[in-house]
Amino acid sequence: MEEQHETLTLIEEITRNDGSKYYEIGNMVQNGRAELAAERKFIKEVRILELNIPHSKNVIKYEHFINTHYKMQDESMDHWEEWRRPPEVDKIVQTILKENHVG
Repeated sequence: MEEQHETLTLIEEITRNDGSKYYEIGNMVQNGRAELAAERKFIKEVRILELNIPHSKNVIKYEHFINTHYKMQDESMDHWEEWRRPPEVDKIVQTILKENHVG
């Protein structure tokens, strides 16, 4: 997959249809796609928890992971693609959450 160049700038809480929740580091475009996914009933809800998070070394590492493993969904999506993370990448996300006092 060709690397994308998404800059991640916010933290959101996504509620799956089964009621379980997870945190994601995203941007306004990705949040808009999540809102669209909620309207289409692919997920239950999305909430922005933090805007304009610092562009830390951990955010840069996570951006690289997302940009090399996932393609931003467009408006024609027919499902919600949850960004799955291996344990070492999940540790980076947990650190970002702590750095931003979320969770």
